[in-house]
Amino acid sequence: MSYINLLIHAVVRTYKSEQTLPADDRVKFLYQEMWGIIKNKGGYLYRINSMPDHVHLLFTMPATISLSEFMQALKGSSSKILKTKEGFEKFVAWGEGYAALSKSMGDKQTIINYIITQQEHHKATTFKDEYIAFIKEMGLDFDERDWDK
Repeated sequence: MSYINLLIHAVVRTYKSEQTLPADDRVKFLYQEMWGIIKNKGGYLYRINSMPDHVHLLFTMPATISLSEFMQALKGSSSKILKTKEGFEKFVAWGEGYAALSKSMGDKQTIINYIITQQEHHKATTFKDEYIAFIKEMGLDFDERDWDK
């Protein structure tokens, strides 16, 4: 028997980081759709929150699918639904790629709190600065050319 626990903190940007997600209760539709997609893929969503230009998710995923397949399904399915949903007329697509970091279960509550407080956090920090810090936390270098995709 294999025992695997893949806890992922992912950030998905809108196309060109444009502010196309609603900043009111209409965004709950997106949360429900993403929760359903994650559940159907065998994952569990611990927390989701968004700003008009990005979404933070904390979830577990099964070992039977790769992270890239999982994220492709999440972004592809939700994008298709949002493009036809009333209240999401500004939404064009998700940006190219995503940022995802595997985390320890011991970090779960800290990340949940971080995701919950996104609106407060972004009063002092731009999304671009947050995203670059997230990339650097992964031990990677940020390529400025990727920002407008």
